[in-house]
Parts: sequence; structure tokens; C-alpha cells
Amino acid sequence: MPVPVPRQRAIPAVEAGQAPAVPSPPVVLPAQQTASGAHSGKGGPLTLLVIEDDPTASLSVPELTDSAGKPIRIRTARNLTEAERLLTDDVHCILLDLALPAPGAAAADADELATLRHVLRLAPRHAVLALTASGDAERGAEAVRVGAQDYLFRDELDGRLLGRAVRYAVERKRADIAQRGLAESRLRAEENARLERGLLPTPLLGGSPLRFAARYRPGRSRALLGGDFYDAVRTPDGTVHAMIGDVCGHGPDEAALGVELRIAWRALTFAGLCGDELLSTLQQVLEHEREDDEIFATLCTVDIAPDGRSAGLCLAGHPSPLISRPGRLARLLPYEDNGPALGLLPRARWPRRQVDLGPTWSLMLYTDGLIEGRVPGGKYRLGQDGMVEIVRRRLAEGLRGEELIDAAVNEARDLNGGDLTDDVAVVLLDRG
Repeated sequence: MPVPVPRQRAIPAVEAGQAPAVPSPPVVLPAQQTASGAHSGKGGPLTLLVIEDDPTASLSVPELTDSAGKPIRIRTARNLTEAERLLTDDVHCILLDLALPAPGAAAADADELATLRHVLRLAPRHAVLALTASGDAERGAEAVRVGAQDYLFRDELDGRLLGRAVRYAVERKRADIAQRGLAESRLRAEENARLERGLLPTPLLGGSPLRFAARYRPGRSRALLGGDFYDAVRTPDGTVHAMIGDVCGHGPDEAALGVELRIAWRALTFAGLCGDELLSTLQQVLEHEREDDEIFATLCTVDIAPDGRSAGLCLAGHPSPLISRPGRLARLLPYEDNGPALGLLPRARWPRRQVDLGPTWSLMLYTDGLIEGRVPGGKYRLGQDGMVEIVRRRLAEGLRGEELIDAAVNEARDLNGGDLTDDVAVVLLDRG
């Protein structure tokens, strides 16, 4: 069992009543133990490095044992140069005499804790105990504030007190390191989340009568962004352009490539490109940015006329959108002229099909993560036909917009028996 880690304190254990004030007779150990055989693995004995300048041998380090009764190994160093040589990975704690002069410092103007600061820089992951003169509690407390785990009085080094102090210091340092690592991990996670949220699109549809809704669920655990991507913008002529795509794979590299393709699509759309010309340029972007020649991306683009009654449709290896209109069953738009996915064929072409939408309609674009989930039994996937049936049923229940998307995605998930393993993106545009 590890020793409980007390909160950091500014008084030694003797003053807190945790050890007898009268020191037990110390056992004087040899000035230095060799590092041979001192390495200890997990659960092995503790090793203490004593750094003190003791020409009169007035400092006696008592025999120490850990919580299991095993001897604590002790090494001693007369100066910081020697201490640096002895500070190997198997050292757990340092006992530093604060009276040791700092390297290269004049006695008159030296910082009283310069030696401690030097040791803390030298051994940032080691527990440090400060040793000071009896009654100099103020200096000891300052040492704790600077970074030592505790302080002890020089003439009170009985075995029980020092053994407890070493064990507590080691556990406290381990706890501090673990807490700092946890805080750093949490900070990195928060920064990554902010970054990923910033990379998700903000549709630019100001002035359009169309209603927009979207849902996005990355397949990666604890991620906000996957290889799927989508966007929607309105150009100055009143045309609404929407797209959805999927980079093969769903790791961070694919997510980054998806963001690049989305941003490129938006820039090219505002530059006036459309249909085959736009997709050909996006393929060049993909070929230049991908890490491997086998990486490809599917894409679906629609450009809806300013009056909202018709649209141009381009498919690059992507599932066809689903359209629903009052009085008619929801169905897939034509996909016979589907071109290849981006990055598969050089000099490929992507025909643009003109589609009649009508006065009132709802158009749903989606990625294959929605349709590749399993259905009960595990032998078959949901597929486009299964998705169409789900949407038809939910529309009959009166669901629209975000409620319709949520219901469709949740039902696909439930049929799969759990979370869908691939990225899922769904975009819904409504007119009427």
C-alpha cells in the first residue's frame, strides 16, 4: 500500500507531533554507497541521495527503512557536481543541506536558496527534502514554497522522522507529477476541442429563404472531427451551394484533409466554379495534400437556383441525396451519372445533372456512415433503402428539420445495436 500523501505543510513532522522530539541514537553510515546494484524496479527499495558538505562528519544519517521494512539505500555527495553524477534514475529522493554553498556564488550576496533552486532544476522529477539549522523554520518554509516537498532540522535526524519524511516526500512528488500530467492532458484536450470546433463549418446562407440543419458524429472516440465534411454557402447571385463529403478513413490525418477540401470547396465556389470544373480542381487539391496515393474522397454537391425550384447535382462516388415533397414518398435523386471518387482516376469527369425540385421540398445529404450500420441479425447493412424507409416513416410522424435528422440517426444507431463505427454527417435543406 502506498503511504498516504498529506497536504504540503510548512512545519516538520516533529513539530506536528508525528515523531518524538528527542532523537534516537543515529547509526552513522559510510560516506557513500556505490551505485552498483542500487537500481530498483517497481516495488523495489527507495534510494536517498544526501547532498551535504560535512568536513567534520557532524552530520549523521540514521539507518532508514521504507513502509515495508526494507532498508532505504543511501548515497552521499559532497557537492553538486558529484550529486549530478550520482543522480541516476533509481534515486527517489534528495536530502539537501541548505548550508551547502551555491556554485560560483559569493557568500555575501548569494541567494540563500540558490543551491535548492539549482537542485530543483537539475532534478525536476525527484522529491526534495531541505535540511536546515535547528529553529530556522522560516528558511525551511521558504524552501517548501520554492519547491521542496518538506524541510527537516539538521540536529533532529532520527530514523523514524527521516524515514517518514522520505516516504511522504516521494509519494507527494508522485502525486504532484500525476496531478500536473492530468492538468496538462486536460488542457491539451480542451485546446484540441476548441480547435476542432473552430474547424467545423459555419454555413453562410444570409438572405436565403432555405432552412438549414446539420448533424455530425465522428467515428473516432473522444473526437469532435472526423473524415466527413460538409458546408453550405449562398453566392451573390442568390444560388445556394451545398456539399457533403467523406475522406476514406476516420483518423486525424483524414479529418485534416477533409477540412482542407471543405475550405477549398468554399473558396472555389465563391470564385464561381461549379460542377466538373470545381471537382477537377478539388481532385488536384486532394492529390497534392494526401499522405498516400490510395487515399480518396467521395463528394456530393448541389447548387440550388435562386428561385429554389431546381438544382444542379454532381456525385463523385457519393450516395445520392434524398428528396421529400408534399404528397409524394421520399426518394433518392437520380444517381446514374455518378462520377468516380476524387483521387481514384486521373483526368476524370463528373457530369452535372439538372434536377427539378418543385415549390416545396426537403433535401437530405448524408455520408455512408449513416447507411453502413448493421440491422438486427448482423448479416445485412441498413443501406440506402433502409434509410429511405426510416425517413418516410419519420416524415409521416410529422418530424421535420433537426428532429427528423436526430430521429433518423438515432434509429440507425439503435438498429446497429450501438454507436455507428464510421463518421456520420447529415445536412438537411428545406424550402416551403
